[in-house]
Amino acid sequence: MADAVRAEGLVKLYGGNRVVDGVDLVVPQGSIHGVLGPNGAGKTTTLRMLLGIVAPDAGHRVVLGEEEPLRAAARVGYLPEERGLYPAMTAREAIAFMGSLRGLPLAEGRRRADALLDEAGLGEAARRPIRALSKGMAQTVQLVATIVHRPRLLVLDEPFSGLDAINQGRLEAMIRAQVAAGATVLFSTHVIAHAERLCERLTIIARGRVRFAGSVADARGSLPSRVRLETRATDGRWRAALPTDAVFGGGAWSFALPEGGIEPVLAALIGGDAGIEALSIERPSLHDAFVALVADAAEPLAA
Repeated sequence: MADAVRAEGLVKLYGGNRVVDGVDLVVPQGSIHGVLGPNGAGKTTTLRMLLGIVAPDAGHRVVLGEEEPLRAAARVGYLPEERGLYPAMTAREAIAFMGSLRGLPLAEGRRRADALLDEAGLGEAARRPIRALSKGMAQTVQLVATIVHRPRLLVLDEPFSGLDAINQGRLEAMIRAQVAAGATVLFSTHVIAHAERLCERLTIIARGRVRFAGSVADARGSLPSRVRLETRATDGRWRAALPTDAVFGGGAWSFALPEGGIEPVLAALIGGDAGIEALSIERPSLHDAFVALVADAAEPLAA
């Protein structure tokens, strides 16, 4: 499968500081790809370089087969972090107007706006001015305006920011629908839950550098699984079988799953009359993996 986006060694300097420092990124066509990291990690600057809004100081990028990203602008939908719709326009007209900037005739834009707003559960808002809409409704309208011209690539910068759970779910459904129709989605976020539900692959950026690139499963697999053990006995010769990193707290032992598996430890527990009350092996969460990958970043990731 061809790549919708490919970037190598992107660098951006602001005031002598490397805001983006050698970022590589590959987004296959038809996929949902997340760019994750703490606030201020360089995510927005990276997206803007990919789109041609900002010129990189070094590096190379290809978007939808174009080495000059602006040549692909008519096939791209971009939702910036800083939202902006004309407040006096109705939702329908705002969507049609945004489509016209990408070459869509206004009449067709209005027709598509009505259909898309109905699908999003906002049909009654089509003829209401933007200023009269709630924040969640206005943000949904802006996403509809981003997809009305049926782009082949959607670039969404922090699309879930400020939305409640219901509107987040609607937005996720709209993103999936676009991919089902053949589009590619690239979005940035600092909230891991969205990436875990939506993404096939991830690029983690912290302090302008890529810390991880791969699947969600690969990210979680970057940390060992944890064992939680409860025993009736508090001491005995079985204690010698526990790994050196084992810690006791909350009535249970916790330690990383040994490379040789749990079976040798389990045999020692049984042979030493530890009295196993409970034993579970827990895979690291995506949040755990991200925290470990960006542990030295300035701000923590949101769960």
